[in-house]
Amino acid sequence: MILDTLENADRYAGLQDGFRQAFAFLRGAARDCPPVGRVEIDGDRLFAVVSDGPGRKREAGQLEVHARYIDIQYVVSGTDEMGWKGAGKLASPSTPLDPEKDVAFYPDAPDAWIPVPAGSFAVFFPEDAHLPLVSEANIRKIVVKVVVSCP
Repeated sequence: MILDTLENADRYAGLQDGFRQAFAFLRGAARDCPPVGRVEIDGDRLFAVVSDGPGRKREAGQLEVHARYIDIQYVVSGTDEMGWKGAGKLASPSTPLDPEKDVAFYPDAPDAWIPVPAGSFAVFFPEDAHLPLVSEANIRKIVVKVVVSCP
């Protein structure tokens, strides 16, 4: 997991194919405010999902894990308090991996809670279980999905 601000995103551009393009998109999106929904960047290899709505309480969500995609979760407004736990420490899933949606859910409690304020992003790799959208207020965010590629 990585937590940082968009100003420092270039430090991570070389970590994964698609990161440079993802951060370039986020810089433009932070300025241009795309509408809610899916935004195509590079087909199924790289796309974004824009959301805007009320947060939830910690106990209302479950940890999620992705196998095929890395999430870059950028908070446009509000603060998203995200839960985290290493995927290797998870018990059995409450919802097994759905290959089409690339998500499995787990009832485990996060090991850490990280407030991610506006202008910041968190990167979750497949080994990072995460529970986003926790807030007492509205959250506008952009999640860029970057397909996992092998070196």
